[in-house]
Amino acid sequence: MKILLPTLAAATLLAGCKTTGEIDATGGITAVRTACPVVGVPAATGDVTLFDPPTSQDENAIDLVAVMTHVRGSCNDQGNDVVTTVTFDVQARRIRTDSARTVTLPYFIAIVRGGNMVVAKRIGSVTVQFAAGEARAQVSGSATTSIARSAATLPQEVRDQLTRRRKAGDEDAATDPLSKPEVRKAVLSASFEALVGFQMTDAQLRYNASR
Repeated sequence: MKILLPTLAAATLLAGCKTTGEIDATGGITAVRTACPVVGVPAATGDVTLFDPPTSQDENAIDLVAVMTHVRGSCNDQGNDVVTTVTFDVQARRIRTDSARTVTLPYFIAIVRGGNMVVAKRIGSVTVQFAAGEARAQVSGSATTSIARSAATLPQEVRDQLTRRRKAGDEDAATDPLSKPEVRKAVLSASFEALVGFQMTDAQLRYNASR
């Protein structure tokens, strides 16, 4: 499994949620949580560079550069499984344009739980076709994955702690429920991300990371 998946727990504590905060009549904050995973692209996997010869990483040897863009997700969380479809575009630019060319680029979709645990991964591919004389081409791709709804659902006792109304003067009014280790652990365990990116070799990943 040769992919870079950064730890996102600190940045997206409620990963897998869509939240909207608003002040209710009692002065509390309400939030809406769904079981749908957050969709994104891991660092260093959103673009890939091909070289000619392949063993070179010199700027003068760059053959083709492809970028994954317009990544978006649609989610159906009404059944026992939470099904997420991720769509994206791949925009590619090549250096030599003398003849028509077809390039196949592999990509992955991975499900990450709790910000850093890869629980599923699949590989797909998109094919970019250049006409003779064209330096740029674009193709669309998609990937679908599913998560057990039960895994993305918070236990009732945790939900009760998160949603309990607190009033000024209460002993724990100023205490963030997420500061409790057991609550934080449960939220992270029920938080998922659907991440897509180019499936690259170790050398390609090192090149991206070194730029």
